Amino acid sequence: MYVDILMVIGGLALLVWGADRFVVGAASTARNLGISPILIGLTIVGFATSAPEILVSATASLKGSSMLAVGNAIGSNIANIALVLGFVAILHPVEVKSQTLMRELPVLLAVTLLAVSLFFDEYLSRIDGAVLIGTMGVVMYWIVRLATSSERDDPIDMAFDADIPSEMRMQTSLIWLAVGFITLLAGAELLVRGATEMALLFGVSELVIGVSLVAIGTSLPELAVSIISVLRGEYGLVVGNVIGSNIFNLVAVIGVAGLIHPTAVDPTVLTVHFFFMSSFTLVLFAMAYTYSGAGYVNRVEGVILLLAFVGYHYYVITNDVAMPQG
Repeated sequence: MYVDILMVIGGLALLVWGADRFVVGAASTARNLGISPILIGLTIVGFATSAPEILVSATASLKGSSMLAVGNAIGSNIANIALVLGFVAILHPVEVKSQTLMRELPVLLAVTLLAVSLFFDEYLSRIDGAVLIGTMGVVMYWIVRLATSSERDDPIDMAFDADIPSEMRMQTSLIWLAVGFITLLAGAELLVRGATEMALLFGVSELVIGVSLVAIGTSLPELAVSIISVLRGEYGLVVGNVIGSNIFNLVAVIGVAGLIHPTAVDPTVLTVHFFFMSSFTLVLFAMAYTYSGAGYVNRVEGVILLLAFVGYHYYVITNDVAMPQG
């Protein structure tokens, strides 16, 4: 048991550090190639911050643990909204002024509805995986169009410009990119192996381990980045990171799981876990989206989000609402 716990802790530590280095390396490499900050932030950084979830999903699926991968995606989206945004809003109310983010929010809702609809037949197939990966391509194209047409004085553009390293040499950027990726691979392997063994040891399903332990762990990079952004007064980046990461989690993480290892899905995945994830996504939309002015997440709402996060995990763990093992 102690070895399994050490593998989980070590895997999480490697994922957090590796994600930071991977994001820095990817963003600075793109900047050295002359790509605009907002395009880097909305595409490369958005994808890179989901790298822990994607690699954990691929590793778990290759080991035949697709439900751990699906749980990771769903649980990470819940953690990003309820844990990350909730915690940050308690530190400082989050104001959303970016019109770019306002346009991204409906896309997150659409992608969420698509992912939910694919699970109606209680099976994650390779066709489902291909649909999600194809959707990722469409979303990436739309985000590129959105970034290139955004106003230069958009707060999110200025925040990305200040946040992305501008003086790192290409050689250094590429080294950090490679080091970050290798570290992420090692962290994903350790985390999946340790989490799978712990699930067997404690008699908890892989799905529950995925939506709780693994999801919270792979969301730690987003939490760290969001806290730093708030301390710098870059509140738009907090919501931007949550939206971007959640989109990529649904299309890339679940898509990869479906392509690698199709699997039957228990009805409770749809009726419980997807229900909670969709509810949190609607709450995010209600708080942050506005037709004029600025969206706002205050401290009271932050506390409510955190309490709902704790309540969800208490319900899931105590009832073990998940696919039976075997």
